[in-house]
Amino acid sequence: MPLFFCLFMNTSLLNNYLEQFLNERRVKLIEEKISFRTRYFSILLEDVYQSKNISAVLRTAECFGIQDIHIIENKNQFEYNPYVTRGADKWLTKKQYNAAQDNTQTAIDHIKKEGYRLIVTSPNVEGYTPDNFDITAGKFVVAFGTEWEGVSNTLLHHADAFIRIPMVGYTESLNLSVSAAIVMYTLTNRIRSTNIQWQLSPEETEEVKLAWIKAMIRKPELLINNFLSSNNSSDLNM
Repeated sequence: MPLFFCLFMNTSLLNNYLEQFLNERRVKLIEEKISFRTRYFSILLEDVYQSKNISAVLRTAECFGIQDIHIIENKNQFEYNPYVTRGADKWLTKKQYNAAQDNTQTAIDHIKKEGYRLIVTSPNVEGYTPDNFDITAGKFVVAFGTEWEGVSNTLLHHADAFIRIPMVGYTESLNLSVSAAIVMYTLTNRIRSTNIQWQLSPEETEEVKLAWIKAMIRKPELLINNFLSSNNSSDLNM
């Protein structure tokens, strides 16, 4: 039996076991919320240094059902404000890049290896708007840069396309978290109104569900170890 199918079945069995430690309302809530989750569209934050901006982006992403947040840490370490996130961060999959000298290139390589288009936001580059960007050409990651300098030249060089928010005032740019909110709201609404396969795959659903259940129950690792100890036979070695 293929390895990926075995892992999927194992995670599904584990989730079924752990759900008995949740009340019925929470189990139903997981099923409801996960049906709106997407990895078709993800967010990348490059070296953002204001924790309130990072926190606001995380909270907005969770509200709109975006599961993955890519976080590049070159000069600035990732920090968030729990009073702003209001717990939203624990429902997200955060992918941090902070182990290399050039973490931006590492993130780009990872994203493109996973088959994503890299879409870079910049008020200074002509490109699509959130309303006319081609969402049907394949899954994509939208990148936002630092509050003052914007995205790096590395991101600009490797971009597959650009997005900008048209403005008619004297001010040249919006606050980072506001820009991200506009982009996320517009694109998630557009995606869900199409026939695109934007929802999580069955394997991804079980993976995310496990992370959520672990965030809801006490001593999850102890319960998982108990489950694995009592199911170390053919059920988990298919």
